Amino acid sequence: MILHKGETLFLQGQAGPLFHLRSGLLKIVRVHPDGSQILVNIIVPDEIIPHHSLITPNPYFGTAVAVVTSEVDILPAAAWYEELEQHPERYRSIALQLQEKLRMMQQRIDQLTAIAPADKLRKLEAWFDHYISPEKLTDVLTQDEIGQFIGLRRETINRLLRAQKES
Repeated sequence: MILHKGETLFLQGQAGPLFHLRSGLLKIVRVHPDGSQILVNIIVPDEIIPHHSLITPNPYFGTAVAVVTSEVDILPAAAWYEELEQHPERYRSIALQLQEKLRMMQQRIDQLTAIAPADKLRKLEAWFDHYISPEKLTDVLTQDEIGQFIGLRRETINRLLRAQKES
């Protein structure tokens, strides 16, 4: 299945299949009761999502939206879990995938623990280069989303990005 930028793959709270991202990028946003959204994760090629449903089914934690044109395989839940039961050695590959995602998230936590706003942005840019290159951070995420991702206001992100261009 092809998703174009801005198209939704699944909605928070629904239940359904798992998905393998072949190419592109997806963002996972949490939607609050007042309708506001916060960016909580970026999904990169070769990830199978939702992560919290790789071993047992659960409703979707957030809403998945294509950040760029993306190719996604649908993995029917019943077939996925039956395959795991029939081939328990597959649990190792799931554990390795979850381990890699945990490492990615630990680096994201490191971005949040930086004190200086410029350091938070620098660490996010390095993380983005490592996991999402060749896409540029500002070509993929809005200033508001960048701010949500590292705990800063959009205005601060705007000021930091302008300062980077001037230096």
